[in-house]
Amino acid sequence: MPDLDTREWLLTNGLGSFASGTVSDVRTRTYHGWLFAATNPPSGRTLLFSHLEASLEVLGSVVALGTNIWGNGQIEPTGCELLRGFDINPVPKWIWGQDNWQLTRQLVMPYGWGGSSEWGVGSSEENNTFQSQFCHRTLIQYRYDGSNTAILRLRLLIAERDFHHQQIASPELHFSQLLGQQQVSLQAVNSGHFGIPWHLRWTQGNYQPDAVLYWNYGLPEETKRGLGDKEDLHSPGYLIVTLQPGDAVTLEARVGFPDSMPDVLTPETFAEAVEAEQDRLSQIFGWREGGKGAQKQRSRGAQEQGNNYQSPIWQQLLRASDQFIVYRASIAGPTVIAGYHWFNDWGRDTLIALPGLALVTQRFDLAKGVLRTFGHYCRHGLIPNAFPDIDGEPFYNSVDAALWWIETLGLYLEATQDWQFLAEQFPVVQQIYKAFVGGTRYNIQVDATDGLVSWDAPGVALTWMDVVIGAHPVTPRHGKPVEINALWYSALCWLSQWAERLSQLEFGEPVRLTKQAQRYAQQAERVKTSLQKFWNPQLGYLYDTIEPDDRRNFQIRPNAVLALSLHHCGFSAQQGCQILDLATASLLTPYGLRSLDPGDPEYKGKYEGNQEQRDRAYHQGTVWAWLIGPYIRAWLRFYPQKSLPFDWQPLLDHFLFDACLGSISEIFDGDSPHIPRGAIAQAWSVAEVIRHYQAYDPYQKTGT
Repeated sequence: MPDLDTREWLLTNGLGSFASGTVSDVRTRTYHGWLFAATNPPSGRTLLFSHLEASLEVLGSVVALGTNIWGNGQIEPTGCELLRGFDINPVPKWIWGQDNWQLTRQLVMPYGWGGSSEWGVGSSEENNTFQSQFCHRTLIQYRYDGSNTAILRLRLLIAERDFHHQQIASPELHFSQLLGQQQVSLQAVNSGHFGIPWHLRWTQGNYQPDAVLYWNYGLPEETKRGLGDKEDLHSPGYLIVTLQPGDAVTLEARVGFPDSMPDVLTPETFAEAVEAEQDRLSQIFGWREGGKGAQKQRSRGAQEQGNNYQSPIWQQLLRASDQFIVYRASIAGPTVIAGYHWFNDWGRDTLIALPGLALVTQRFDLAKGVLRTFGHYCRHGLIPNAFPDIDGEPFYNSVDAALWWIETLGLYLEATQDWQFLAEQFPVVQQIYKAFVGGTRYNIQVDATDGLVSWDAPGVALTWMDVVIGAHPVTPRHGKPVEINALWYSALCWLSQWAERLSQLEFGEPVRLTKQAQRYAQQAERVKTSLQKFWNPQLGYLYDTIEPDDRRNFQIRPNAVLALSLHHCGFSAQQGCQILDLATASLLTPYGLRSLDPGDPEYKGKYEGNQEQRDRAYHQGTVWAWLIGPYIRAWLRFYPQKSLPFDWQPLLDHFLFDACLGSISEIFDGDSPHIPRGAIAQAWSVAEVIRHYQAYDPYQKTGT
């Protein structure tokens, strides 16, 4: 049995579409394939194009280049044994070879949105216009080098299924195909219903229709997760390409019927697509990818960031960050995919990730657009935690999204001094304030006795520790969670500053705004005093929650560190140091913070097993990479003269060489060796590293 390299790669297109697979080219997940098209961006993700099963004939000898795991565990063929190299930059590239030949394959997913670069809130009329500008496609190129003529056979494997589920053969499911000039149009027909039309075209070769069903692919990563782990794929035919040494064949899979006057597909199309993507990133970030001596293009943002723009790791982090920025059709505006492969866009995750994704990277229009979008959908003083994929109201099941919105708005304003935007959004700020003070959904309300925010609703979990099994939250956190009230304190400080600022800039009635500023400041002081209710002097740490019956939860969780990391902090220097000392001893790992102290009887050190087993471990000890950001911010606040007790190298090695190459996993086991788990690429994991990596970057320190 070959030693399979199951590290993963990911391509995205800015609309929610993606392509993904493994280094060894074996499919191990439901989410592996070459074109998952987001038919209702960024949702409706549907697998259309799984892969091409390749074989090469040289001097009468035929070798299979693919690698498949079947449902019985057998691995056949084992083309991975012929792999001579793999690289992820600038696009995934495989090299197979023997003594007298070499075959290279590359994939690229061109950016799919043709709209304006100015992010904002659109309308349904605009949405119809934008829809015509969406393009979901993948380009593949094979290049042959050798001393003899070769014949490349490419069998097309396709599907039509939701990205969360496997395709299972059925008499009601078949695929129509219409062969044209160097292209074939494909469409599923299931129980009389037509699926998504798409087509494949190529620069050279002869296509042979030959419908075959491939049964029982095995998906071992899904087996580990206790999910469906078998798949059947359809093959409508295969392409035969005769290649002379130095020849290349380029293919394109694209959603939709072929245009009557399509752009010409040439051997240069692939390189042009890679170049266009590098140009797009260069315009955003002010740098140019390439080999040694590649020209660097320095935008204003890059100049402000200093020599750090030269760091190759920094460039890869920026490119990773861009994979999460997508256009949402239902709101005609920007949003952030929480993680690949399986997450959608969530309000809390987006707002926590935004400083790293958009402020540090100088993408201020993006930050403004996201903040405006979420502010536009504020209802009952709550910011959406998720948007629906079709017409309908967003989901507001979060106590903290509104407070994170205020915190992130504050960071945006600090970075940009965009006081006109503050004046525009201040009514939303006041709506949130009034709703929290007066009461809103889920019994979210400020307690009149101490000024702290409380909530109490059965069967839901409204903080970031949000797993619910059946109707039972795993970490309920009803009452007054510590980080929620730290956010509330910071929000009141922001409100006081903003009201004073607006009064000075004459964006409203100066007298009324000045009085509001004083009232907010008084409330902030009251909340700061009440925050001492969370102090546990015996432990030298913060209680995680004050429950509705006034009991204290004394579990050691990272929410205390979150409370220290906000722009405005309500705890003393002595308390901050004690909290960080205990968090360092109990929660800190090379990949982030544990969600629970290993000494706690509820601690679960491994995130594995079926859905329920994993859910029960999700916030009960599992390491979250994004929490390294709050830890660093808190450390820099309370221990400014002491070295950070965190070695960046393991997390950077993970980013470069482990799991999803060029991204950072959602979570890791609490127990050593801290195996990466969950989503292979997570927005806030990448974002929080971006927020603090510049201070560490050895390229900046050495001038390399």
